[in-house]
Amino acid sequence: MGEALTSDERAARREVVGELGAALRELVDAAVRTEVPAAELAAVAGVARGLTARLRATVRGLREVAAVDDPDTGERWYSPVHGPGNPVAPALVASDTPNGRATGRVTVGKPHEGPPGLVHGGVVATLLDHVLARAVRAAGRGGLTATLTVRYRRPVPLGVPLLLTAEAGETRGRRTTATARLTAEHEPDIVLAEADGLFVALRPERSAEVFASMDRPAGTWTARED
Repeated sequence: MGEALTSDERAARREVVGELGAALRELVDAAVRTEVPAAELAAVAGVARGLTARLRATVRGLREVAAVDDPDTGERWYSPVHGPGNPVAPALVASDTPNGRATGRVTVGKPHEGPPGLVHGGVVATLLDHVLARAVRAAGRGGLTATLTVRYRRPVPLGVPLLLTAEAGETRGRRTTATARLTAEHEPDIVLAEADGLFVALRPERSAEVFASMDRPAGTWTARED
């Protein structure tokens, strides 16, 4: 399991995790755009394997929680959507308000390309799913994605600042709905994609079973007692 840290230790580790993540995102971007000679590619691959060996000196298991995370509040520093430490994340910057609204801003680059010059449709869905879930959590609910319906209105271009907005909807028992839309920041009235989501909070006993390997509460995915 991830070693328990004091608040100061966690803050210090988060800083360097974010620094490494940013450096690796630059590396990933360079790796998918480079046209250097084959010999240079081979040399860089050797260096990368050496760095991999250094990082693997101490690792956590697939089901273990990182020491920098707080799963009870949904803080995931290695999230594939927004995690500062994840080199494949498009680095979405998201915020939310207590009334069940969430906002995300991101500029998607070459590592997440689908058709030439356009964002991969699966990445668009992932970004929408995240802001939907964040809006539900901001409304004081929680849960896992049960259904996600995405409508692609227009192609989403690479390299353009994007704006995502989401709003939690109706709650019935453990089920909460939410809606979201994606636009370019410079054209906020033109919808590029939109989504509806249904999120279902796990019963406490089911949550304990699903997250049995975690050493911390999984409150953000668990039904709350009203």
